[in-house]
Amino acid sequence: MSETTEQVYDTAKILAALPHRYPMLLVDRVVSFTEEEIHAVKAVSFNEDFFQGHFPGRPIMPGVLQIEALAQAAGILAIESLGLAGTGKLVYFMAIEDAKFRNPVTPGNLLDLRAGFVQKRSRVCKFWGKASIGDKVTCEVNFTAMIADS
Repeated sequence: MSETTEQVYDTAKILAALPHRYPMLLVDRVVSFTEEEIHAVKAVSFNEDFFQGHFPGRPIMPGVLQIEALAQAAGILAIESLGLAGTGKLVYFMAIEDAKFRNPVTPGNLLDLRAGFVQKRSRVCKFWGKASIGDKVTCEVNFTAMIADS
């Protein structure tokens, strides 16, 4: 998979790659990926559970959920590029570093999720992540994940 794969991952493929389910599944579609990078999308809806309390008069997607969405996209990347599909392996968060939040994410936004490998090993991987709406960056982060049995 060294070239960009324009094969869209729909919900069924995402559910097969990730253990997350509603309301914690935060990746709606994979637009493209290579062995090193992924581009996914989260359609932010007013019906999301977190908008009931964050903030009722000015709904904003929590930054930690933006990071979670990036981590889920990176999890798909790891599962696919490391050939782990169907092995029962899961990708677990280990560390979050250098998180920066730049712009708010509100209902109706289409959140672009881009993540890639900084370091790729068989058991521990480091990733960069960037979420954006159009040309406005909403979140940037580096994070580490462990590949382990489920």
